[in-house]
Amino acid sequence: MRICMVSDFFYPSIGGVEEHVYNLSQMLLSQGHKVVVLTHAYGDCSGIRYLTGGMKVYYLPIKVCYNQCILPTAICNVPLLRAVLIRERVDVVHGHSAFSALAHETLIVGSLLGLKVGIDNDFLEIPERNTILQTVFTDHSLFGFADLSAALTNNLLEINLNMINHAICVSHIGKENTVLRAKVAHHRVSVIPNAVDTALFTPDPRQRPSNDIINIVVASRLVYRKGIDLLAGVIPRFKNNPNVHFIIVGDGPKRDLLEEIREKTNMQDRVEMVGAVEHAKVRDVLVRGHIFVNTSLTEAYCMAIVEAASCGLQVVSTSVGGIPEVLPKNLILLVEPEIDAIYSSILVAIERHRKGGFKTLNPPSSNGNLHAEGIGEGKRRRRRKPAPEEAPTSEPASAHKSSRDDPVLCPYKCNELVETLYNWEDVALRTVKVYDRVLKERSFSTSELVYAVWQHGSWFLVFFVVAHFLMCLLNLWRPRSRMEPAQDIQCPPS
Repeated sequence: MRICMVSDFFYPSIGGVEEHVYNLSQMLLSQGHKVVVLTHAYGDCSGIRYLTGGMKVYYLPIKVCYNQCILPTAICNVPLLRAVLIRERVDVVHGHSAFSALAHETLIVGSLLGLKVGIDNDFLEIPERNTILQTVFTDHSLFGFADLSAALTNNLLEINLNMINHAICVSHIGKENTVLRAKVAHHRVSVIPNAVDTALFTPDPRQRPSNDIINIVVASRLVYRKGIDLLAGVIPRFKNNPNVHFIIVGDGPKRDLLEEIREKTNMQDRVEMVGAVEHAKVRDVLVRGHIFVNTSLTEAYCMAIVEAASCGLQVVSTSVGGIPEVLPKNLILLVEPEIDAIYSSILVAIERHRKGGFKTLNPPSSNGNLHAEGIGEGKRRRRRKPAPEEAPTSEPASAHKSSRDDPVLCPYKCNELVETLYNWEDVALRTVKVYDRVLKERSFSTSELVYAVWQHGSWFLVFFVVAHFLMCLLNLWRPRSRMEPAQDIQCPPS
């Protein structure tokens, strides 16, 4: 199967969507599929690049408009996107993130390539493809319905999701949100959660302080949506507790607020502002902590808490969005997004560690280093069998309430538990099932696509019709038969 992953968000940018696209693509490559990635150029990073495992990445020469996204034009990039999809002989176009304009435009082109482009039987019938090209979209976020930004995004998403074959969400609450705001049928949306490489995010309790100091780690973009205002209200509560230190990883517009709070409370030596960190180095910060705190106000699926649990940290998180679905109750303390509730749960977590914490555990390996390369490779070979098609259903928040007397799990047990719940092999296998399903479906006809666009957004119909006729002209000017297929480069096994 030949798959094209598309998103404005990819390396060298760092984030959850970038990690998802990269790891899923690597696992699909290891399973024998051909994967190419489309994204826009990042500074000097342009043209065609090859990454680990032979992953081919097109850094397209398209200017960025705002927040790492291209300007959504719907038609200006049609010739370039059509050329890439045809030359790579793509079977499935998989777009990622509702914020990605490039993903939406490529899905439109993919929908048009998956049918016979024509203008009436009496004038022109142009077979654009010999095989069916289908489209899949993964939504990584939750949106509201009230503000202008959400309304515009929801309108665009509603149009695009009614032109594609299938949608994927990373949590059940995310599915419900997508079904409501995009008005798409339930059976056309699947739930496939994210995963974490537990061979990379391994515990190392030796990195924790040897004295009575408790390190609380926060790893997040420092923006309002991540609840940084709540964190700014929690930190001063520990002013008179000298044994509690904070390690804050990430950057954003709310960093100034946290630095101001640190200065006002004279906690410069106890609140460490690490700043932005490469994803490969996040584990080195996590293993220094005992407790991980997440204060998000909305979240479809929080990768940070899974990575923290994999490193053996006790997780305290706000109970919002899809977070209650992510971790079992013995790995997480769920609280309401309120300062008092977060502060109280952190005290419970601290009390647990002081009663039965693991300060000097030795890793279960002969050389005392679980993170060694050999151990990591061994963990990858011991993956469990594929999980069921759907993720586990969420438990009510009340089921997650815990007391100070509940034991703290051994960090290595946490890692093993996370490994049984989430790994990229399962995610890839379940995603391939979606691909197989949509490839058996028929492509939409021209009239069906026009009706879908007109019904859900008549203002967008003009752009769609222009894109449709542009595809017809391109097929006459540069037909498929005159386009040389891209050569596949076989990378030697690692």
